[in-house]
Formats: sequence, structure tokens, C-alpha cells
Amino acid sequence: MFRFDPRHRGRSPYLLPKQKPDVLWTVETSAPVTSSPTLSASGLVLVGSHSGKLFATSADGKLAWLFAAGDMIWSTPAIAADGTVYVGSDDDNLYALDGKSGKPYWKVRIGSCSQTVGIGPEATRCDVDAGPTIGPDGTLYTGGDGIYAINATGTLRWRFPTGAHVSSAPAVAADGTVIAGSQDNSIYALAPDGRKQWEFRARDDVESSPSIEEDGTIYIGSDDNRLYALSPQGQLLWAFTTGDDIRASAAIGHDGTVFIGSYDGLLYAIRRDGTLSWAFRTGDRIQASALVDAAGAVLVGSQDDRIYALEPDGKLRWSVELGGDVDSSPTLGPDGTIYVGSDDGKLYALRGR
Repeated sequence: MFRFDPRHRGRSPYLLPKQKPDVLWTVETSAPVTSSPTLSASGLVLVGSHSGKLFATSADGKLAWLFAAGDMIWSTPAIAADGTVYVGSDDDNLYALDGKSGKPYWKVRIGSCSQTVGIGPEATRCDVDAGPTIGPDGTLYTGGDGIYAINATGTLRWRFPTGAHVSSAPAVAADGTVIAGSQDNSIYALAPDGRKQWEFRARDDVESSPSIEEDGTIYIGSDDNRLYALSPQGQLLWAFTTGDDIRASAAIGHDGTVFIGSYDGLLYAIRRDGTLSWAFRTGDRIQASALVDAAGAVLVGSQDDRIYALEPDGKLRWSVELGGDVDSSPTLGPDGTIYVGSDDGKLYALRGR
């Protein structure tokens, strides 16, 4: 699922290539790819496209199956333990698909917006571009005109209304608490039954997905330029200010260092106490969320059309130029292959020498 697990820490158990990788293959999707790739246990690579299609390719880049939704796909597909694939679309539906064939099992309409496709407030309020996140018990969490919990059978468990669109994937803490941000400037903590436990107000939209550390600390960014560290009870521990909006989600290293990109073009490494460890400048805005590998190296994409691999101390290991903005958060395979989408409409597979 997005950021690999329900707590969205962005940690990969695999290692990034030491040397600059080459493009192994690409898959053309005919529209920008901001969805992040997901790897299945059977070796498929799944990614959504603004063409409204979900692509499933084999490890050699050959198309295994294709699913067409009714509008753009921004969301990252999630794969359940039984192989079921879940993906949301801007047609206001959450879909459950057979992971082997792509045939739909069911779909659930999120919200009751009168306009389900297109642009404008009413057309986008119920878009399903948040997650989905699969909880430990198989419950699906997503957003639209509120925060939703959906049973694996496709029935509604509960809905929590928010004041504006929920565009980023909810996270699930170890105790089952659901954390989600909204474009109404708020960060919500909900009990497993959907009751509100607390609410924290930022100063602008919250379109960053929360990341939750082992001790329960919550890291989440906002369009008010700040990365917030909140206690499990919703108390402010500290706020780190960047030079522009934070739409990316934080990656949390094994030593507790928090890595977050900003629209100011910088990737920040922030210590547990909220002080800056280092910053790395890219050539444009960073919307993609960073990945931390098993040894502490960091991988991140930028709207300067590049992906960057950085050493744990922030020094550049290598970078690769792709054909468009890299707003898709990268995924790392067991053999070190990197999978990432680009605004040039392609899914890329890169492998080191």
C-alpha cells in the first residue's frame, strides 16, 4: 500500500543501488502517473494513471492486465493478504479487483456528490484519491467528502464527515487509531469505531499523509509550510517550518530521523527533537514522498524530472533524469529495482549495475 504499511513510515527492507541505475524498461500509460507503484507477492507491478487505468505489469515490463475506471487515478493501489487489489478513482468509487486478472469484485461509491467526474468543487469533493490504506484486520480506510472505513466485503463500516475534501491516505496506529488530514485545515484522530478522539488545527490545507513512529508520534505536513510532530494524544510537540507547501509524506528512518520534501525544492532531514540535521536542494518542487532503504539511504523524486539517491548524511549518491515531473513516490524491489511514475505518462523500472 502507500508508504508500505498502515503507519506510512516509508521504510524499505531492501537496498538502493550503489551506482547510478539504468532504465530497464518503461510502460506507456498515455497520461501523467502520480500514483505510486505497488508490488504484489506474485511479482506484478501495479500503478494508476491519470488516463483512468490501473496497469499491472510483470517484472519484465509486459502488461499482465488492465483495469479502466471512470476517471483519473491518483491513488496508490493497495494489495490485501489474499491478493485482492483495491484502488480509488476520481469517479468517486473505491474498487476491489482480482489480483490475477484485474476483474472487479465490487465497487463502493464514496459520498453523494451530484457531479462525479470533471473539475470544480462539486466534481472533486468525493474523489477517491486517498489511499486506500488496509488496516491490520482488513478494514479499508480512504477519503472523499470525509473519512471512510470500508469492510473487505465492500460494505460501509463508518463515515466521519469533514469540512472539506480528504485527499491523502489515512494512517493507522498500532492501537487502531485512524489519523487523517483534510483540506479543512484539520488533522483528525478517530477511534476504530469512527468516533473522534481529537482534532488538531493547522493553518492551511492538510494534503500530506500522516506517518506514525513506533512510539506513536505523528508527523504530518501542511500547506502552511510546516511539518508537525504530534503526540498520540494530539498535542503539539514541535513544528518545523520550510519555505513552501508540504504535500509529501514523511519517511522515518530507523534512527528516528524524519525526511520530508517541500515545494521549496528542499528535502529536509529532521532530528527527533525537531532540529535540522541536513537539507538537500533539488531543482524544483518536491511533491513525492521519500523512501528510506535498509541502510538509511534516501530516494526521492522532484519536479525537476529527476530522482535522487542520497547517503544517510545527505550527500548525493546519484541522480537519474526521467521524462517529466516525478510526483510518484518510488518503490524498491527485492533485487534493488526502482519503480516510479512520471508526468510524461510512463512507469519506469530502473536497475543498478
